[in-house]
Amino acid sequence: MEYKDYYKIMGVHRDATQDDIKRAYRKLARKYHPDVSKEADAETRFKELGEAYEVLKDPEKRVAYDRLGSNWRAGQEFRPPPDWGHGFEFHGGGFTEADASQFSDFFESLFGRGFAHGGGRPWQETSAHGQDVYAKVYIEIEDAYHGASRALTLKSTVLGADGRPQVKDRTLNVRIPKGVRQGQYIRLTGQGDPGFGNGKQGDLYLEIEFQHHPYYHVEGKNVYIDLPIAPWEAILGATVKTPTPTGIVELKIPAGSVSGGKLRLKGRGIPAKPDGDFYVVLKVSLPPADTDATRAVYQEMARITRFNPRASLGV
Repeated sequence: MEYKDYYKIMGVHRDATQDDIKRAYRKLARKYHPDVSKEADAETRFKELGEAYEVLKDPEKRVAYDRLGSNWRAGQEFRPPPDWGHGFEFHGGGFTEADASQFSDFFESLFGRGFAHGGGRPWQETSAHGQDVYAKVYIEIEDAYHGASRALTLKSTVLGADGRPQVKDRTLNVRIPKGVRQGQYIRLTGQGDPGFGNGKQGDLYLEIEFQHHPYYHVEGKNVYIDLPIAPWEAILGATVKTPTPTGIVELKIPAGSVSGGKLRLKGRGIPAKPDGDFYVVLKVSLPPADTDATRAVYQEMARITRFNPRASLGV
């Protein structure tokens, strides 16, 4: 997808105040509104303007967007950083001038569609209760197996004296329940925004994501590992030690196994009802021919075997 330079679209500098952004939007919205504009590209420009304003008018989204840095250029190929959005608190509330269904893939990759009316975020706005707040947090896969208590630092925004948004941190001690799934929300009652008058404080919803793990990856409640095995272990069969999130297991490799084959350990995935499974994906790893002896073994195999790895290609 293409990077969107929202400051360029709005015609403001990156150090513009919130009032500067509001004035720029009003001016350009009048110029490009499809009902009155005579510009050939008025509709496209108006949509781009609405998306840019949705980000830059909101101090929370603006601070998160600014974290991408100023080295990106409009139209440049873009992919969000791996931990994008980690720990940022975003408030609920719908879009104002823009139609969220028309926002670009770039916007959706950063903020999702949950900011739209009825978009599925677990917040609501009332005249008495404080506003609910949403943040994405990253935990270890092992936390989902055992549960854990974690001190999580979240980032929120306030407007500084210069009219620019500034980041502030707060740390919360959070109980991670056993069996939590990726994409699930943990609700912290009363940790959102203060209420109005005597209204109750809003809630904080933490969206769970798993940290990148060097061994495992998760699909739903199932957990996978790529397990390197030697050619003779694949051909002859073997029993090998295999790491899992709950400890080392002795895994039997059937004779005649092939690279890419899967072995299932039932019920060893993320705890649930029923529990997920743990899948071992076999990866045959060739030993290097780094000595005269090992090179001789390969040469002997080439001489005595009739194996053709390209037979399925007809050559």
